[in-house]
Amino acid sequence: MSETVVVVPDADVLASAVAARLVVKIIDAQAGRGAANVVLTGGRVAAKVLRAVKELKAAEAIDWSRVDLWWGDERFLPAGDPDRNETQAREALLDALPLDPARIHAMPPSDGPDGDDAQAAAARYAGELATAGDSGLPHFDVLMLGVGEDGHVASLFPEHPGGLETGTVAAVFNSPKPPPTRISLTMPTIRSAEEVWLIAAGPDKAAPVAQALDGADPRQIPAAGAKGTQKTLWLLDTAAAAKR
Repeated sequence: MSETVVVVPDADVLASAVAARLVVKIIDAQAGRGAANVVLTGGRVAAKVLRAVKELKAAEAIDWSRVDLWWGDERFLPAGDPDRNETQAREALLDALPLDPARIHAMPPSDGPDGDDAQAAAARYAGELATAGDSGLPHFDVLMLGVGEDGHVASLFPEHPGGLETGTVAAVFNSPKPPPTRISLTMPTIRSAEEVWLIAAGPDKAAPVAQALDGADPRQIPAAGAKGTQKTLWLLDTAAAAKR
């Protein structure tokens, strides 16, 4: 497994660079396997990335009907809530693409089939993952993660019980960031991906990025534990890379 750090000048260039890599990765996956599985993340930079994909001419080479989209985590809120990662992704890009609705695997909302039972919703998503893969999980070609100011990834926070879950999907309660209830892929699921991309911009990310790259304990800095089976790629702007 290789680990690579790429540094670009600012958040706008970072979004464009990640978008370009993502398009190429999907094209390559479809050429090799006939389809692609992508795990999306949330946050400001993630929305910028998706908007940048929409502007890329090369994206026309993708057969979007053969792309499966998953999420690394989700705020357990009603469907359509503007704070849901799914809502933000749809507005930024997904609603403009000829995607197969059956291949958009959003995490259940709090007004979905399981109501406000986050554990049942997490189990439902775990079942969907299992159905899509031969060994309990799909083949994730690329799994993208934002890095939080405290070093969290997905909804796996420092010294939080969610980071110790060993199943495929966890309900996260009492999150240190609002809202308090979330659903997240677990660290073992994250580490099953072929490539894991950790994306960070801004000076508030510099300390956790440096700690993760220095080999911090994943219990304190979850980003340090996020590794791909073939490649781990850190995609940073200059500010986020300032302390490495």
